Amino acid sequence: MRRALLRHFDEGDLISVLTTQPLDRALDYRAPAGGCFEGAFVEVPLGPRKVLGVVWGPGEGGYELSKVRTVLRVLDAVPMREEMKSFLTRAAEYTLTPMSAMLRLATRSPGLGDPPSMRLIYRRGSRDEPDRWTDARRKVVAVLEEYGGLAFTLAELAELAGVSTSVVKGLAKQGVVAEEQSPRDLPYPALEPDHRRKALTSEQESAARTLTQAVNSRSYGTTLLKGVTGSGKTEVYLEAVSACLRTGRQALVLLPEIALTAEFLTRVEDRFGARPAEWHSGVTMTERRRAWRMVGEGGAQLVVGARSALFLPFRDLGLIVVDEEHDTSYKQEDGVLYNARDMAVLRASITGAQVVLASATPSLESWANAEAGKYARVTLTSRFGEAVLPRMRALDMRDEKLPANRWISSDLSVEVMRRLEAGEQSLLFLNRRGYAPVTICRACGHQIGCDHCDARMVEHRFQKRLVCHQCGETKPMPERCPSCDVEGRLAPVGPGVERLGEEVAELFPEARVAVLSSDLFGSARALKAAIERIAEGEADIIIGTQLVAKGHNFPFLTLVGVIDADLGLQGSDLRAAERTFQLMRQVAGRAGRAERPGEALLQTYQPEHPVIRAILSGDEEDFWRAEAAERRHAGVPPYGRMAGIVLSSPHAQDAFDVGKALAAKAEPLRRIGAQVFGPAPAPIARIRGRHRVRLLVKADKGAPLQPALAAWVRQIRLPSNLRLSIDIDPQNFY
Repeated sequence: MRRALLRHFDEGDLISVLTTQPLDRALDYRAPAGGCFEGAFVEVPLGPRKVLGVVWGPGEGGYELSKVRTVLRVLDAVPMREEMKSFLTRAAEYTLTPMSAMLRLATRSPGLGDPPSMRLIYRRGSRDEPDRWTDARRKVVAVLEEYGGLAFTLAELAELAGVSTSVVKGLAKQGVVAEEQSPRDLPYPALEPDHRRKALTSEQESAARTLTQAVNSRSYGTTLLKGVTGSGKTEVYLEAVSACLRTGRQALVLLPEIALTAEFLTRVEDRFGARPAEWHSGVTMTERRRAWRMVGEGGAQLVVGARSALFLPFRDLGLIVVDEEHDTSYKQEDGVLYNARDMAVLRASITGAQVVLASATPSLESWANAEAGKYARVTLTSRFGEAVLPRMRALDMRDEKLPANRWISSDLSVEVMRRLEAGEQSLLFLNRRGYAPVTICRACGHQIGCDHCDARMVEHRFQKRLVCHQCGETKPMPERCPSCDVEGRLAPVGPGVERLGEEVAELFPEARVAVLSSDLFGSARALKAAIERIAEGEADIIIGTQLVAKGHNFPFLTLVGVIDADLGLQGSDLRAAERTFQLMRQVAGRAGRAERPGEALLQTYQPEHPVIRAILSGDEEDFWRAEAAERRHAGVPPYGRMAGIVLSSPHAQDAFDVGKALAAKAEPLRRIGAQVFGPAPAPIARIRGRHRVRLLVKADKGAPLQPALAAWVRQIRLPSNLRLSIDIDPQNFY
């Protein structure tokens, strides 16, 4: 793909600089001594401060030029490419986001203005022997000689030798080990496309061939890779990554959860012989800086990351894989409101790259695009190897006579016991974290709520605290009711994973129980270790939330019991049926992934519900067609357009007043045939002390919604303490 040459500005030329500060426009400056290129990262004066910016183009002028300030310095970073500028601009236009906020997404690397950083490394020194040999010292020297002069960090060398860092430091003082300064931002090890290619089935080979041909075309295209759980989608799209590496272009694989990263990185290293670059919140600041720089310089062939990795400065991006593309984690719900799946397609269309959207249960948007021919479609219908899809059936809870504090049916208990006797694992799935979703006073009926939100606080008994899952506020579990001050009458209502864990311990006292919930692990490393222990068979019964539905492979797991299959069907969310279908199919797919057959049991009070019936029948296409017909009839996404507007203020009346003023001035929207609903209190009407009011805009599929929305909100001058956010294609309606 031809790259546009960057324009050069000479010293003193008037240039436009877009900064990361919350301003509504780029600012004019003079080019520094030695000049600069368009796209250069620069440091500029803004009032008394020094701020980061990017040279966006020539300045506009039209004012007293003698007052224009000069760029302070050009940073040591590869200039932003024209395609990246185009991506940020078009993403801003689509999401109605200020350009300064988009630039912040693209510059989330610490120390951008610093020179290449250094770190201490250790290798074999010039002196042969220390003043005195010890076993620990011999181990260090043996490691250095075994690795033939390679350098190590202090921690790496100490760990490999099985000694303390002080042993290494002592040898360094005597010259037996050399301590040197080395640049930290080094290129990543080269990946070998054909290092260890796994044998594929004929179906996988055909799918991989289709994706490889698309990558080799070096042009834009999007393919929906749909395959049942356990069908080997990962190995198929890694073949596309391999093809991309052979062309000399870069690849990006997006994952929905950090918890999946460690297991996936191990697979990538096994496949390509080295670890790729990582980009997610669990990576150190030093590694983030290295990844950002090496991606821009071409020193990173493959990046595995979270949704924000889309905004890295790739030099030549040839492939984007969005794994589990249906996952709601790809929607950024605060700050810049964007969907990484959609932004991946946008970025690829600009750079001439291929997109692979992989899922066992695709989003209706992707399914509809494939049906309409906008996306290609590749389908894997069989599980890899000897594994077969689990048998699924409903357990009608209307026939159960369970006590009020019990949630595991007698039929499910029998099946769990069968697995225990056979030495197999069972998974009990409940889509609620914590101990119980509501804590109620049985003296006065008061439900303990968050002090800052209109949400009920959830008891986490392991932590002995109440937690707000909306804003994160926590407080100790009280002994007295905060409303009536009666002691000893607070009681949990409804199950969470912790409470389910207590029930399991009573029913199966000899079983080894593991609870997998994001609240219970302080780090990604701790979560990874727990998942590895389960996969190795160190638990008999797993109790988990949505975390367990995403990509984990437990070879000993043969039974999945869904405690409350009806939970997701409650509420008014237009995607409720789709999400329930996806989640149930995904979690059921955890069973029977090795040679043992699996079974999934869904406890439900609505066995005749169309979604439950579709889940059990396995006819996914029927479900998508029926869901698509309903959405099309209602004129909602993906067959119509929607935008959510949230006004938030410390004072509820202020938010309502602005909402009413907006509703009264909806002429720009009416001109495109759009409808405005509201204002109304948001379903969660207060978060972090701010009152929230919602408006909803609905328009036809082809309506020019963004320009109309921009013209609409420009009519209102917002009070300083009021915030307005616009969410194009909202995923949540709270």
